[in-house]
Amino acid sequence: MHSVDPIEVTPPVAAGVTPYIERRRAPQSSDSWLARQARRVDPRAWKYLLVASDALLILVAFVLAYYLRYQLQWFRAVDPAYQVSLWTYAPFAVALVVVALVAFRLSGVYPYVSGRSVVEETYKIATGTTVGVVVLIVTSLAFNPLSYSRLIYLYTAVLVTILLSLSRGLIAMARGYLRTYGIGVRHVLLIGVGDVGRMVMRTIAARPDLDYQLVGFLDDNPSKGSTDIGPFRALGPVENCAAVLNEAPVDHVIICLPWQSHRTIQRLLHLCEKTGVRAQVVPDFFQMTRDQFQVEELNGIPLISKRAVAITGWNFVLKRVSDLLLGSLLALLLAPIMLIIALAIKLDTRGSVIYAQRRVGRNGKLFDCYKFRSMVDGADQMVESLAGMNEASGPLFKVRADPRRTRVGSFLRRWSLDELPQFWNVIRGEMSIVGPRPNLPAEVAQYQEWHKKRLLVSPGITGLWQVSGRSDLTFDEMVLLDVYYVENWNVFFDFSIMLRSLPAILRARGAY
Repeated sequence: MHSVDPIEVTPPVAAGVTPYIERRRAPQSSDSWLARQARRVDPRAWKYLLVASDALLILVAFVLAYYLRYQLQWFRAVDPAYQVSLWTYAPFAVALVVVALVAFRLSGVYPYVSGRSVVEETYKIATGTTVGVVVLIVTSLAFNPLSYSRLIYLYTAVLVTILLSLSRGLIAMARGYLRTYGIGVRHVLLIGVGDVGRMVMRTIAARPDLDYQLVGFLDDNPSKGSTDIGPFRALGPVENCAAVLNEAPVDHVIICLPWQSHRTIQRLLHLCEKTGVRAQVVPDFFQMTRDQFQVEELNGIPLISKRAVAITGWNFVLKRVSDLLLGSLLALLLAPIMLIIALAIKLDTRGSVIYAQRRVGRNGKLFDCYKFRSMVDGADQMVESLAGMNEASGPLFKVRADPRRTRVGSFLRRWSLDELPQFWNVIRGEMSIVGPRPNLPAEVAQYQEWHKKRLLVSPGITGLWQVSGRSDLTFDEMVLLDVYYVENWNVFFDFSIMLRSLPAILRARGAY
């Protein structure tokens, strides 16, 4: 996957590129009312609208703080001699707006960064608000220290932090909604899909909140440059870059070529500069993300070493203990429901209640994965006859209207209740509550080399793949999400996936 030839002319677009570009340009669905209004706003105006809304919320917070202090008189009564009107505080409210907005800029609240966590966003808002309120208190002391309440400033600081944090949550929800209409996204062309390119690709797949949308990718390897990876389109060799930039709605190029291709990288950067497209280069240093290497020191000499997969050592122990405790608790709480399901299956069709199937677990170890039987007895022997109905990609086999499914089984699959017995697999240590989807040995046998990284951890009852689309995902897209999870695991990541799993089940998107 390398090329050192300069890009001097605009080559013809490879076969299959233009139709894909035309599909992207064509409207995919009717815009909602909100989407139509959003399209009318100049993208450059959004940052000013954010500042204006923040200023308004700061004023609202100050008014609420005045009401709490002087009307409700929380925590401490106000001496009638020191009762002042809201208008007396008007200059201080305006001053707080100005000082807080400046402090927000200095503390990193501005510019708005998509994908920032709620905790980080709240921390930055609280930091900027504290600076503004401290300045305000010092200012009020310089005027009439006996007339102004200090508690009103404390209330204001708390309310500003709460209101602005809530506004960021609403903004994130609105941006997520508008992304479905292609609004507010950065259209990215990826050049190079080796280890580094796939790392970028799985990050884009796992983090839609970062607002990147992949137009497609280029690679000089004939196999890679002509083979789609999940929903991401192969647009041919690197020499097609100029043609793609001319025809596709690209506003961002990410170059992931090896360091040996430095001449090509320079030419690509020059090409992007001429066409007005922002270009960035991802260094292929050991094909590692910042979380995959650690820096130590030997008498001032930096030593860089590769860090193991995130779920090893004490992290593995922590995850195992949490799985054991939470899995046992949930199994106990769900026991009455499982008894009802078992009775329903027994009354519906003949056959066993529990269905055990060999799956591939951590490090390729085989285990029996337990589920409530949702299909007729002997369903495994019918797979070959239904091969023509397969709707899944890659080695997976999925049929939306599977004729083998029973009446009770359809209900169980609709709400993912057939997977409840897998808590027994969790207690036994064969599975985790959160992890990659457990695949069949026949499916694993068809893995490409980069697919195998998902086998480094225990499979899960739920996972990033489930909260991102379940069976509607292509196999490659599912693997991209699983590998991203393996490389970026932490306790809070597991917790967020668990919280997102219930809404995903209730929506039943891709449940079949």
